[in-house]
Parts: sequence; structure tokens; C-alpha cells
Amino acid sequence: MSATQPSPETVPPPASAPAASRAGRNLPAAIGVGLVLGALIILTHFWHKELFLVLATAAVSVGCWEIAQALRRKGIRVPVFPVVLGCVVQLAAAFFLGEQALIVAFALTCALVLMWRGSEGVTGAAADVGAGVFVAAYPALLAGFSMLLLAAPDGAWRSFTFLCVTAASDVGGYAVGVLAGRHPMAPRISPKKTWEGFAGSLLGCIIVGILCVTLGLHGPWWVGAVVGALTAPAATLGDLFESAVKRDLGVKDMSNFLPGHGGLMDRLDSLVVSAPVIWATLALLLPIAR
Repeated sequence: MSATQPSPETVPPPASAPAASRAGRNLPAAIGVGLVLGALIILTHFWHKELFLVLATAAVSVGCWEIAQALRRKGIRVPVFPVVLGCVVQLAAAFFLGEQALIVAFALTCALVLMWRGSEGVTGAAADVGAGVFVAAYPALLAGFSMLLLAAPDGAWRSFTFLCVTAASDVGGYAVGVLAGRHPMAPRISPKKTWEGFAGSLLGCIIVGILCVTLGLHGPWWVGAVVGALTAPAATLGDLFESAVKRDLGVKDMSNFLPGHGGLMDRLDSLVVSAPVIWATLALLLPIAR
């Protein structure tokens, strides 16, 4: 055997790849990031809830930036500065001033996007402005409803309920989908999402909704059940919508900001759609039930 050719015994084995789940993620990294995020959420909610306003605003602002960067693949230039500024103003307005201020802040954001992009010329302006308004609404406007939850006198528990129930949709759907998923829900949009997984999402949301509403908000169990039953389809639609956008843009994840998870928008997709549903449900049912 030639001296330049190593024997089979001396050939180093290939480096092992990070452990991946059946969902195609680096599971240890995903769990580690999830634990850190969970600790931050709990700390900011029950120490000073204003800190969660700061955390959420930073996360949604990054999500706006991620969508803007992804849209560049289609030649669409979202006016990033007015969109991110509008995101900050919308969430702050919702928390400090309420739902009417949130709508006014959204309208002002749209006007600023139009003026900002219009000052750069008219070529391609219609698509850019339309995309800017889209990002100002999704995720920023929808995320503003989570701040309406947080701003209530019992807002720490309302917001925590929103996060826990929506997370239960993801966890329940993932667990049941991996173990028993057989029938695809929307194969052209998200091939791994199944009807069995949706059943797991629904069950998980209802159980967690009942626990959060009865233990944290001191409301009747049926309010928690309604919250869970409405959150599961809302969270699933949010996930499917994000998947459709990514498929259209030709990206797997919005970014690689969170190891094992992808981008922040890959975690916010179900949350921002669930936020107005849970806000409206609690606002309507809790006063009746108490």
C-alpha cells in the first residue's frame, strides 16, 4: 500500500451531524433555546410585566425585519425603518393606551410607509408599499393584541395564558403528529402537518386553557375550554399561513436567528394569529362568567 494512501484503520470517521428530530430540527438546540425563552417569559411576566413589553417588542421587530429580508428574494423592498418604528409604536400604544390607540398607530405606520417609499421614486413603489403595509399588520398589528392582554389588571396571567395555550398547540400537534400522523392536512403547504396532529393541538389547547383560566385567572373551566378550542385552529392557520409565505418565497426558515428553531417569525407565526382570538375571547367571556 502506498505511503500516501492511509489504511482503512487510519481514516478518521466522518463527523457526526447534530441530532435531528423527525421534524428536521436540531432537537438539543431547539430544547435549549426553548428553555431559555421560557425562563425569560416567566421572569418578565411575573417580575415586571413592562419588561415583557420590551422583550416582545424586540422579538416582533426582528420578525418584521426577517419578513422584509425574505421579500427581497422577490425583488420587493420593504421600507424597513418606518415598519420597525411603527411596530414599536403599535405595541407601546396598545399597552399604554388601549385598542383604539393601536388602530391609530397602525394607520400612522401605513401613512409613514407610503411617504417614506414615495420619497424614493415611483418605480416598484406599489409593491413595496403594499408589502410594507402587510408587514405592519403581520406581525406588528396582530402582536399588538398580545399587549392588550398584558395591559389588563390581571394582564400577567392573561398574557401567560395566551402564550401557554398557543405553545400547547405547537407541542400537542408536534407530539401527536410525530407519533400518529397519517393524514396530511395541507400537503402542498406543509407536508408534515396532519389531521392527527391537529387533534393533538386541540386537545392540548383545551387542557392547558382550562388549567390557566381556572388556576391563574380564577374563571370557570368552560371559559378555558372555549379559549383552547378557538386557539387551536387559529394557531394552526397562523402556522400554515407562514408556511405558505415561506414556500412562495423559496425559504425553509425566515432566518437562522434561533438555533434549532429558525427565525423568530418561525416561532411567532401561530402566536400573532392567536393573540386577537384569545384577547377577544377573554374580554367577552370572563366578565360574563365572573
